[in-house]
Amino acid sequence: MLDFIYYPVSWILWVWHKVFGAVLGPDNGFAWALAVMFLVFTLRAILYKPFVKQVRTTRQMQELQPQIKALQKKYSKDRQRMALEMQKLQKEHGFNPLMGCLPVLLQAPVFIGLFHVLRSFNRTGTGMGQLGLTAEQNASIGNYAFSPEDVQSFLSARLFGAPISAAITSPESVLQSFEPFGGVPSTLNIALVAVPLMIVASVATHFNSRASVARQSAAAAANPQSAIMNKLALWVFPLGVLVGGPFLMIAILLYWVSNNIWTYAQQHIVFRRIDAEEAAKKQAVIERRADNAPKPGARPKADKKKTSAQPAPVVDAEVEDAASTDGDDGGGSKDAGSPAPRPKPKPRPAANRPKSNKRKRR
Repeated sequence: MLDFIYYPVSWILWVWHKVFGAVLGPDNGFAWALAVMFLVFTLRAILYKPFVKQVRTTRQMQELQPQIKALQKKYSKDRQRMALEMQKLQKEHGFNPLMGCLPVLLQAPVFIGLFHVLRSFNRTGTGMGQLGLTAEQNASIGNYAFSPEDVQSFLSARLFGAPISAAITSPESVLQSFEPFGGVPSTLNIALVAVPLMIVASVATHFNSRASVARQSAAAAANPQSAIMNKLALWVFPLGVLVGGPFLMIAILLYWVSNNIWTYAQQHIVFRRIDAEEAAKKQAVIERRADNAPKPGARPKADKKKTSAQPAPVVDAEVEDAASTDGDDGGGSKDAGSPAPRPKPKPRPAANRPKSNKRKRR
């Protein structure tokens, strides 16, 4: 049913095994271990651009968190209108929230495909998804892109004496199937290889989660849902690797370790690149403001405003007469442009004086 996933995964693993097998030998355990690790690196390289978009989308959502909260508060009683406004906000800023989940969604089928392909190298078990074949039958049947000879090479591959297709909890019937291919391994030998890989994978998962949480803004970290997810990523997921590790074959643990190694390096490279881009944008804004600002010592340009015509001042007739009289008498000795002195007011004649309201004393 999922052959469209199983075949591409098996073909990539087959190519890397041929590359490392040509140097180390086809039955060498390190050749198969490196093939599994470089299968992970190949798939993660394909998912590099979606990961960058995921980081950018996460940052945009953190920057727009105040606007999102305002819309949720404004349209809390109208879900349809709130959804429309959210879509409008996303369209204006050009981001899609689904891009934040895309890398995780794409890695899930890859992990399922790798787990199935590696498990199908040994189909002697009787559990869920197993065929219950004998060791001879299993060795004579190919595995997707791998021929029967490749299946036998995988069963013969040992990493420090432990088959990479075995797990700590592998039943005795499965361990017995390795007898024609180097002998029956002991559970202790498998645990000595698997337990260090489990610890490394768990610690790497914790530090990757810590690096991701440290990049969150204060507002995003204060969100109750984000706080719960942060605790799950920091403590529950690493603990899950330790608890589930005994049930995973060594090849899957190698996948987990190599995936965390790639994630750790990729996070630092991508975050450093995005930080440099944001710093360059801020510097460009500062330079643009500096170019538009007035230079030191220069006066700011004032806008020219049209002033309305003011009426000419009204001059008293007596003042004009006095000024003209003075100009005729002694104006020749003065400059024509000098202003005439203001004459003193003339005393009014007695006939024009107002009568006193006080009554004469008898």
